Amino acid sequence: MSKKQKKMLIRILISAVMLVAFSYVPVTGMVRFGLYLIPYLIIGYDILIKAAKGIKNRQIFDENFLMAIATIGAFALAVSQQSGEYTEAIAVMLFYQIGELFQSYAVGKSRRNISELMDIRPDYANIERDGKLERVDPDEVDIGSVIVVQPGEKVPIDGIVLEGTSSLNTSALTGESLPRNIRAGDEILSGCINMTGLLRIQTTKAFGESTVSQILDLVENASSRKSKSEDFISKFARVYTPAVCIAALALAILPPLVRMLGMGMAAQWDVWIYRALTFLVISCPCALVISIPLGFFAGIGGASNSGVLVKGSNYLETLSKTKTVVFDKTGTLTQGVFEVNGIHHNALEDARLLEYAALVESSSSHPISKSLQRAYGQEIDRSRVTDIQEIGGNGIIAKVDGMEVAAGNAKLMERLHIPHIDCHKVGTIIHMAIDGQYAGHIVISDRIKPSAKAAMAALKKAGVQQTVMLTGDAEAVANQVADTLGVDQVYSELLPAQKVERVEALLAHKPSGAKLAFVGDGINDAPVLRRADIGIAMGAMGSDAAIEAADVVLMDDDPMKIAKAIRISRKCLRIVYQNIVFAIGIKLVCLALGALGIANMWLAIFADVGVMVLAVLNAIRALFVKKL
Repeated sequence: MSKKQKKMLIRILISAVMLVAFSYVPVTGMVRFGLYLIPYLIIGYDILIKAAKGIKNRQIFDENFLMAIATIGAFALAVSQQSGEYTEAIAVMLFYQIGELFQSYAVGKSRRNISELMDIRPDYANIERDGKLERVDPDEVDIGSVIVVQPGEKVPIDGIVLEGTSSLNTSALTGESLPRNIRAGDEILSGCINMTGLLRIQTTKAFGESTVSQILDLVENASSRKSKSEDFISKFARVYTPAVCIAALALAILPPLVRMLGMGMAAQWDVWIYRALTFLVISCPCALVISIPLGFFAGIGGASNSGVLVKGSNYLETLSKTKTVVFDKTGTLTQGVFEVNGIHHNALEDARLLEYAALVESSSSHPISKSLQRAYGQEIDRSRVTDIQEIGGNGIIAKVDGMEVAAGNAKLMERLHIPHIDCHKVGTIIHMAIDGQYAGHIVISDRIKPSAKAAMAALKKAGVQQTVMLTGDAEAVANQVADTLGVDQVYSELLPAQKVERVEALLAHKPSGAKLAFVGDGINDAPVLRRADIGIAMGAMGSDAAIEAADVVLMDDDPMKIAKAIRISRKCLRIVYQNIVFAIGIKLVCLALGALGIANMWLAIFADVGVMVLAVLNAIRALFVKKL
């Protein structure tokens, strides 16, 4: 409990004790009024100050104004009637503050859950200097520096392991409890906890661009992007509050005037003013204003706890309506780990053809190019390569040792008018030509992610009606992957711009109200991620551009998490709608009872504080998503 919450608890206890004690003191008149004024001011002085500031700033109609008017009015009625019954006025303020304390604790708890979950910000990085470890601020570590992470410490910056083997606790990033083993040569993400061995890591990013910083930025900024439901509640409160104030004023004035002037009866001002004050207390929109944002906040926290980062409640709401999920293939449904599986019809030795392919592709960062370089296995002398020309969607032409070497797909061979031999194997085929003569082709295959097939089934179970795969790969490769996974539709041999066009066509033909999600991981996926209704990026191995463009980030690159994210979003929206219907429904019933004189101040307290407490308790359920 925070200091502020502790102070409020003390005020509540003091006020409650004084209220009970004064009920046994045999005094009347102004002395009794003065005694009861003490606990009232102790428990309500901050509400009165906020109400006064609201009036001063011309922002009158809020819950503080309603509470102040209702309780001051109750005091005034007791004084005018000389009844000495000040208990209700103090009780209204007392129970309102109890509700506020409960709400503050609930919000604080959900924030702490997220803070603990995201407690991955490293306090320092270890730099080895003169044989000793020196702690420095992670912001001071340059790209390419070597840092040391000891057992039990957080990895402060993304990098490559140079030395050491260890197990990593990645639960804060991925939501997974199983440790991940790591060794020299492996990539390592900041925010993980080193559990066993000592690691020497060469940093590949600055601290501000590392995974840990990106995650913290996403979580901290998530609340700034409001959903339509939250916007509705904000607009509703702006109209609702002045409307009920006017209705309360009319309730206090019009019935007595009608009774007095139109019916020749006693006006009963005190009765109708009391009903109007009760009406004001009942009308306070706390349950809606507090529980709806809290429900979304808890939903974002629950998703984060499962390794799914949602950048705002508006995206959570959109995700809940997803009916079509479109996947990029490489790195999303497949591991993006390409391997050379064969060299066919080569006019040269296998090693020689592979050497030329690796040299031509040496300037590219594409996974296929990297696989050729790994298969070659030797240091590449880039001085041998000149006049590099990359042809989008076709391949690369360059001069190697003065010879013109072309490496690419069948389209490149057709473009160069070079007869080629089609491959009978399924995979990515790199056709090679040297000085205009066909030299053979290299077969490269990617591995399907172990959970990809189960992810397709989970999406169908979660209510997704259509799954689509887009890829630049050849039709045979794309169809094989789609058939293996059970994808509904597949579009192959697409350039990046054509992927955008295909998504736009799918968007144009989707059912009204349904949303389309696109899942990708590469730089070339960024435009499609932005164009889709909801963009989902692979966070562990995905590019910075994809993570920046996406609305949702999967921290462990597991496609199974997409279905879970959809289920979490739908649970969150169910809770939000439950709270909207419950809070408005109870309010309307109690307002009618208050206007008819059936409800007194005690029912008003339930309608205000009780409904708020129940709505907040319901909202917190969105945090618990482990079994979804």
